[in-house]
Amino acid sequence: MKIALLSEKYTPDLGGLAISTGRLGDSLSSAGHHVRIFAPTGNLPATIQQTHRSGGVYVTRFGVHKRVDDTLVNWFELIVEEHKREPFDLIHAYFLPMAGFVGTYAGKYLNIPSVVSIRGNDIERAAFDPSKFSHVMYALQNADAVTTNASILAKKAKAFIDREVHIIPNGIDTGHFKPAEKNEILAEMLGVEGQKKVIGFVGELREKKGLATLLSGYAQLLKKISVSLLIVGEIREGEDRKIFEEFRSSNPEHQIIVTGHVSHKDLPAYYSLMDVFIHPSLRDGMPNAILEAMASEKTVIATPVGGVTDVIEDGVNGFFVRVNDAQAVAEKTLEVLSQPEKREAVGRSAREAVLRHFTLEKELQANLTIYASLGVKS
Repeated sequence: MKIALLSEKYTPDLGGLAISTGRLGDSLSSAGHHVRIFAPTGNLPATIQQTHRSGGVYVTRFGVHKRVDDTLVNWFELIVEEHKREPFDLIHAYFLPMAGFVGTYAGKYLNIPSVVSIRGNDIERAAFDPSKFSHVMYALQNADAVTTNASILAKKAKAFIDREVHIIPNGIDTGHFKPAEKNEILAEMLGVEGQKKVIGFVGELREKKGLATLLSGYAQLLKKISVSLLIVGEIREGEDRKIFEEFRSSNPEHQIIVTGHVSHKDLPAYYSLMDVFIHPSLRDGMPNAILEAMASEKTVIATPVGGVTDVIEDGVNGFFVRVNDAQAVAEKTLEVLSQPEKREAVGRSAREAVLRHFTLEKELQANLTIYASLGVKS
């Protein structure tokens, strides 16, 4: 099977969309399928495109124009030209407004099946943007199949159009993300060695991910117990960075470590340092980081938003706190840190849940089932 996989982000771009696109491409390639990934990038001039091999897939990055419509035209024409050169059996687009629109339009134009995947912000925010709404609706109405990674996102999509939306949860490499002894060398390098407790966050920290709640909750927690905050990733530039720097300068005694970008393959060592993983999002799809932490047998404290409610059973394999409730974050974290046996039991249940429902194999087979339903033969 020859698949064109379209995405608005791809490694080394930040965020879950880039990670999920790469994961699907690698899984399909490992299963013997020929995968071409097409993704725009701001790192190239608008007239330039570059193709390289990444693992088992071929990745074409192309420069973006100042005008979004010019970028979309380029993307569409690129897919058409590549199809003429080496025909695709299927187009699969991740994220509705740009990739979904181009993928669906190209599929109809070339008379090949198209699949679009709802990932989170495309239905929760972009659909409210008048400049993107028509592209979102076109993709939802005309794709041959629509998938998403969370039941709440499927419900929201069906409020726009009454059609079947297939739920395919994110999958995690449970051989890569697994319980591990604390990486003492890394701990010493980051200054979190010894018996001091560590609470962690993984990803690009910004308002949507609960930046203010995490910082305020940490400050309240410090009044009760000595603990470090490990942010594995970056702080989004702009207003989020300003808020973070103001907090840190006002609280110089707080031990907050920001690692900067960490490659996906190196993340397990950082999870090994955490006693509790905190993900206080305001909105979300199905965060890869939560599944990675759970697979690593970490106790997760999160907000009941988006696909997180499909993953966590409160008090069994993780804990919920209310959105925007820093006090609840502090209180629940203190409770979890003070009960090591319960923390370990919840961590074990978390990994068991991932092994049952959120593996790479399950994600791959669910996508292949969708392709087969459209008449695409493996």
